[in-house]
Amino acid sequence: MSAHSLTKEAKHWHGLTVDKALEVLDSDANNGLTSQEVEQRRQKYGRNELEENGGRSPWQILLDQFTNIMLLMLIAVAFISGFLDLMALSKGALKAGEVPFKDTIAIMAIVILNGILGYVQESRAEKALAALKKLSSPSVRVLRDGNLGDIAAKDLVPGDIMLLEAGVQIAADGRLIEQSNLQVRESALTGEAEAVNKQAILTLPEDAPLGDRLNSVFQGTEVVQGRAKVLVTSTGMTTELGKIATMLQSVDSEPTPLQQRMTQLGNVLVSGSLILVAIVVGGGIIHDLTQGIGWKNLQELVEVSLSMAVAVVPEGLPAVITVTLALGTQRMVKHNALIRKLPAVETLGSVTTICSDKTGTLTQNKMVVQSLYTNNSTFRVTGDGYTPIGNFQLNGEKVSLDEFP
Repeated sequence: MSAHSLTKEAKHWHGLTVDKALEVLDSDANNGLTSQEVEQRRQKYGRNELEENGGRSPWQILLDQFTNIMLLMLIAVAFISGFLDLMALSKGALKAGEVPFKDTIAIMAIVILNGILGYVQESRAEKALAALKKLSSPSVRVLRDGNLGDIAAKDLVPGDIMLLEAGVQIAADGRLIEQSNLQVRESALTGEAEAVNKQAILTLPEDAPLGDRLNSVFQGTEVVQGRAKVLVTSTGMTTELGKIATMLQSVDSEPTPLQQRMTQLGNVLVSGSLILVAIVVGGGIIHDLTQGIGWKNLQELVEVSLSMAVAVVPEGLPAVITVTLALGTQRMVKHNALIRKLPAVETLGSVTTICSDKTGTLTQNKMVVQSLYTNNSTFRVTGDGYTPIGNFQLNGEKVSLDEFP
């Protein structure tokens, strides 16, 4: 079977009979693939892993800490100030008691502190995410060369014969060959909390929706009960879960409200300070030229204008914001919420209402009434889960709804 034909057939595995699916993938339901076939297919399809395009290297994380426009201006001011001090030091023109490079050291200390705080927090989050990814690589029981064995999920290839049983997390998409009382929870993929009864003998229409493909199983879902033999049809980024990952990675992230306001403030401050520097230097040069002094006071004009530019820019603001977001991140970690980037803390802080559906994906598979809103009053309802125990409260006091018309 050519790669073109395989791609064409792969669009609707649920529409093929078991024998036809085995024929397309050139596999054997009783013996599985040979070791040679596995190696050839691994080279062709790659490993069964979700590729992450959004990962950042340590250098990228560090560089991201210095992209703020105010920090860039402070760095520029620090270098210019250091250059002027170096020139004065080489000419022996420093004033008595004046410490060279003090402005440069002070400004760079603030910039470096800001970078270190952000880097440490964000690199910790990246390492924690990498550790979670390693933990999510289960083993799979497969049939190869006529023998049963356990392999790492990342080593699966299309055409493998995979065996499932209760409690197993499915590691790849596949077409059922045979099953016994198989139920699969697909809430991670479809959002439906109820387990789905699977049947291998079905042949479904090509346009059957994902949730109605009862003869197929999908990566990331969980076997609730029963057993099954499955022909692996898709691995890695070609699985349904991989397609979702591809769409998520293609979404452009927008700056948070705080980042937008900081950018606006930075643009105003930097523009204003540059205009101020131009006015001071230009005005000073014009004055000196009219007095016949020439360029004698140029260095002093530059030093004064730089001092004014530094005074305009609140150099402590980036550090204060970074520390505040880092503290917020630490508080979120205590509540088992891992923050990858510091500005995400501010985004979460701006959320007032989360709208979710009734399924078990986000609601722990239970729906509980917590408040009742009437024209005149708001009642709080106590209780948890499906246990019929609780009461109605108004202003913190237990009440009976029979008292109200």
